[in-house]
Amino acid sequence: MRRIHLFLRRLVHVAAVLSLCLIGYAHVSRRPQNIPWTRLDLSQPVGLFTGRKLASLTGRPAQCRALLDRAGIAYSRMKPGGEGQCAHADAVRLTPVKDAIAWEPAAVAPSCPVAAALKLWEWQVVQPAARRHFGRAVRKVTHFGAYSCRRLYGRSAGDFSEHATADAIDVAGFILTDGHRIGIAADWKGGGKDADFLHEVRDGACGLFSTVLSPDYNAAHRDHLHLDQVERGAWGGRACR
Repeated sequence: MRRIHLFLRRLVHVAAVLSLCLIGYAHVSRRPQNIPWTRLDLSQPVGLFTGRKLASLTGRPAQCRALLDRAGIAYSRMKPGGEGQCAHADAVRLTPVKDAIAWEPAAVAPSCPVAAALKLWEWQVVQPAARRHFGRAVRKVTHFGAYSCRRLYGRSAGDFSEHATADAIDVAGFILTDGHRIGIAADWKGGGKDADFLHEVRDGACGLFSTVLSPDYNAAHRDHLHLDQVERGAWGGRACR
């Protein structure tokens, strides 16, 4: 019994030290999102726990929509649809507004947590990277869709894809304000500014989405970035390939 008490006491001490370290780091870096228990704020710089907080909104549609409202993000709430493994109840369609990135095709409605991450990705990753590499902004993002009632890789058996609940989106490319097109399939391995930009926005997405899969992962992703918000728990693993 004494050993158990000693172990528990040490565990509490370790937890306290880790908490103090997190608070100190967040204070020094001035990023509240580096602390796991602070409220998610889309106006704050991306921190260590931003992605996990976004993923934790899966299954909490009211809380997620409140986050979009606080950030001033325009969207339309979609009706629940599907059934069984393909049921979804928190899809939203981002409303095109001035100076914001448009989606092509426009009729895309991912889950609210994916939509929230996409806006943060736009603001803090995609547009800054575009201005750095090309001196101009991204006007449109092309994609292969969000909702699709199917299993992983379109197989007839096995686990269902996150697309089955609209909790994922496949990004195919980007169109700049001058009309220049940058495609995952054509430019990922091409070298130069286009490839550098694509790799940078992939890396930036890894801090916002639970899963980010690119052509570096396998041939099935040779032409797109797969972004999803599967909930793996507060300390669950994340995939960035």
